Amino acid sequence: MNAKYIAQTGQAVGISAHCQPNSRQRILVVADDQSSRRLNSMALTCSGYEVDTAQDGATAWDAVQLQNYDLMIVDTNMPSATGIDLIQKLQVAGISLSIIMATSTLPIEKCPGCASLQPVVILPKPYTFEELFEAVKAVLCASNQGREQIAPPNWQGRPLAGRYQL
Repeated sequence: MNAKYIAQTGQAVGISAHCQPNSRQRILVVADDQSSRRLNSMALTCSGYEVDTAQDGATAWDAVQLQNYDLMIVDTNMPSATGIDLIQKLQVAGISLSIIMATSTLPIEKCPGCASLQPVVILPKPYTFEELFEAVKAVLCASNQGREQIAPPNWQGRPLAGRYQL
């Protein structure tokens, strides 16, 4: 499987082979589908991350106001406030947060309102846990360059692999 992540800028982002995830990194998983939200949360928690969940953009907005996150994984299509609405609200508020946007709408030009947004990675649906882990690792390593990285106890170092390259 050849991994690819689509960066909003269209440029590839290099990842150091020595970069490991930090066990203290906190992730917010935002999805209206309860099964998807629960499975992603469990997988990331078992990999050593601190994970919170939200069922829609409005609930996620409240969580971001109360807690600092290193990364948000957000679904694009949700009731109440969509992932796109949430990203726009974060930008207007000046909140800097690394974002992985999970979407079944590709290419990005066909995603309404996405052109002005700056998610770090677009993760096309359906995706595997391996692709999710690789996207998370890529984004967190890129956003934490220069800081000491501590691998969570359950992390299994994996080469960058999956479908969509950053």
